[in-house]
Amino acid sequence: MSKRTLALIGATIVSIIYGVTFTIAKDVMPKYVDAYGFILMRVGGSTILFWLVWLFTRMPEKVRNERIDREDFPRIIWAAFFGVALNMLSFFKGLSLTSPISASVIMVSTPMIVLVLSAIIIKERMLKRMVFGIILGLKGTAFLILYGKSVGNATNASLGNFLVFVNATSYGLYLVMVKKLMDKYNAFTFVKWIYLIGFVMVLPFGWGEFEAVNWALMPTDMYWKIGFVVVFSTFLTYLLNLLSMRELKPTTVAVFVYLQPVFATVFAISLGKDELTLVKIVSAVLIFTGVYLVTQKK
Repeated sequence: MSKRTLALIGATIVSIIYGVTFTIAKDVMPKYVDAYGFILMRVGGSTILFWLVWLFTRMPEKVRNERIDREDFPRIIWAAFFGVALNMLSFFKGLSLTSPISASVIMVSTPMIVLVLSAIIIKERMLKRMVFGIILGLKGTAFLILYGKSVGNATNASLGNFLVFVNATSYGLYLVMVKKLMDKYNAFTFVKWIYLIGFVMVLPFGWGEFEAVNWALMPTDMYWKIGFVVVFSTFLTYLLNLLSMRELKPTTVAVFVYLQPVFATVFAISLGKDELTLVKIVSAVLIFTGVYLVTQKK
């Protein structure tokens, strides 16, 4: 099997894991663990895993001895804020208030947000069809935020959908900011610092909710679901993305984000955790059309 085939399989597995995560994380929140307490577990657990791998895995000497330049630490701190702290806090809080399908559909708007931020920050030129695509996508997102009602324990779908959109915007800004770091350093060199700094940032928000967790009353399967989010949805997906990025173009890897709503919808509906409504379908069509216009080649 070729390395490219393995990379494509890895990117597909990442999409499946992310799609499943929407429902698995929703099962835990907010009934057993509140959103910020869950984020503290996720970021803390992943930070430990990244540092353990860096300390005890055989790596090239160049990677092991690589150091972050002092002038790059401000960018590392901002990347930790947008890529870990604000990104994850807004996503899990939003997911705790809305439904898995709505959250996964809004996340598809990330490529459009990246394009807008790239145009603003690094002055990339935007074509007319791109502008039209962005407008379509934002209309679909706004439609879902304003009118997307959900079943089950979606206590405040509108606020939840808005927070997921904040998460997508934050992650888009992180992708634009981290590009210079990726060009300069090995990924493991800066990711262990981004997660460590991000953990310090989420600690004040999540500690109270983490302490409030009643571990004795938590069913055994919830422990497994928390472990899944920490090990598979965060740590493993990052490693698989590294594998994919070595063999595939970033644009090819980005296309796999469009599979997440498909897997999320199938998984959520099959377990009776959500339902497909007309509002969600129309919003998805608008967002997917917008993303297509933004990302297609000439």
